[in-house]
Amino acid sequence: MVHFQIENLSFAYPTAEGRESLANVNLTIEKGEYIVLCGASGSGKTTLLRQLKSVLAPHGKKEGQILFNGMPLEQVSQQEQSAKIGYVMQNPEEQIVTDKVWHELAFGLESLGCDQKTMRARVAEMACYFGIQDWFHKDVEILSGGQKQLLNLASIMAMQPEVLILDEPTSQLDPLAASDFLNTVRKINTELGTTVIITEHRLEDIFPYADRAIVMDDGRVIADDTPRNIGKLLYTQKNHMFAAMPTPVRVFYGGEGEGDCPLTVREGRTWLSKTCPDPKVNTLPIEELPAGKDIALSLQNLWFRYEKDSPDVLRGVTAEVPMGSLYAIVGGNGAGKSTMLKAVCGICKPYRGSVKVFGKPVAKYKSAELFGGCLAMLPQDPKSLFVKKTVREELEEMTADREKIAEITKICEIENLLDSHPYDLSGGEQQRSALAKVLLTSPKLLLLDEPTKGIDSIFKEKLAGILCKLQKQGITIVMVSHDVEFCAKYADMVSMFFDGQILTTDTPRRFFGNNSFYTTAANRMSRHIFSMAVTAEDVVQLYRKNREG
Repeated sequence: MVHFQIENLSFAYPTAEGRESLANVNLTIEKGEYIVLCGASGSGKTTLLRQLKSVLAPHGKKEGQILFNGMPLEQVSQQEQSAKIGYVMQNPEEQIVTDKVWHELAFGLESLGCDQKTMRARVAEMACYFGIQDWFHKDVEILSGGQKQLLNLASIMAMQPEVLILDEPTSQLDPLAASDFLNTVRKINTELGTTVIITEHRLEDIFPYADRAIVMDDGRVIADDTPRNIGKLLYTQKNHMFAAMPTPVRVFYGGEGEGDCPLTVREGRTWLSKTCPDPKVNTLPIEELPAGKDIALSLQNLWFRYEKDSPDVLRGVTAEVPMGSLYAIVGGNGAGKSTMLKAVCGICKPYRGSVKVFGKPVAKYKSAELFGGCLAMLPQDPKSLFVKKTVREELEEMTADREKIAEITKICEIENLLDSHPYDLSGGEQQRSALAKVLLTSPKLLLLDEPTKGIDSIFKEKLAGILCKLQKQGITIVMVSHDVEFCAKYADMVSMFFDGQILTTDTPRRFFGNNSFYTTAANRMSRHIFSMAVTAEDVVQLYRKNREG
């Protein structure tokens, strides 16, 4: 049976001036299907998902129709839509409305008018199913990002929806929490028969298990097929979305493999074992940590807590960042990484320890001196930087130099977004616009908090190019990220942040190559054959060397 029938759907935002975000979209989604929606930032994925629930549909010019269970969606009551169509947003903070975990689990059921007995039973069932009994009575504000997103999912599933729509649900989660979350979503689909429609830039954990993958580009559906066929199609067409495919797919086609393309790490491992069983070359040169350079940022024994009687968030953080380097920090949600960046900026003031920027204590900088051409920070939530009605006004707020604005606009590829309201942009477009605003301050030390959050693989490569260009100009970059693939490929040094402190620092190849779980898909797929191969490009290079030999 058909759940959603989308017929000739087109949509344009009021400020888009003739640019359609959706153009003649036709889709059929069957009951019980697991659908992955792929596409670059701004391709129309979020706009399409929001059209599937009337209360979330953006304002603008709409044509065509959407049928839900055979009935026009606008004729389905809000109560029925709330009960049958669940929606998990990208940012868990935007969806949580109560103070306690158990209140949040019950909120949707209360809104639907459930009786007390049914409500208590469903809340208990969800708490057990999602394994959140231990924090059932806790305040929501003390939960980590992963816990908040899991709570969002549990709260929605308590209403027993027929359809579960998820828009970049793991963008703010660390790799392990993201994997657990997506496995839970898959379990909901397979065990409960719930229809799942998900858009996600991190495809490793969902692409192989989807019934269908739908690829969007510039508001149009350009491909709709099984995941294995989609990978082949994008490679054959040399489509830019091929860069977003899971590592096993990229390695297989990059190495010109024959036969069926592997989709999972396990399939990729089996394929490598069969086609390259006894490699003559099994490792690549190991980089060394930057040495002999002046220090751009020095952190010495930082201790910090948000309230007098609360636990310490920073517990003796010590690190040195050489000038001109790209220094990446990884670790779980709630470990204290973002707090550390705020300490560098002076937003959070440690009660012990010192922060020096270019050899000078941060406390001795005047605000105008520190943030005027010395230090800048891109926060985790780009919306916090937006105060104007258009992107153009946001940039003009930073400088009157039109040539500089034009240069940065081109670098960040936001020329076509200048007249848009920042809040009308996709998550990736907001990230690029915020980056442009930050770069206009001409910083010598750039702090990035989850810079790849919400952006597609195509722009990730362009972001890497931007960061490389900045490094060549002598700019030092400190990046907190959950994107281990990006860190492995582009960082000069990587640190693990755990329990309020930096535990270890090494080169990307040694750091990820020596980890078993907190590592890349490429390393997990190839470590039984190749040593210290941590990116898809590493595996392809070694595979080709051995095949040619």
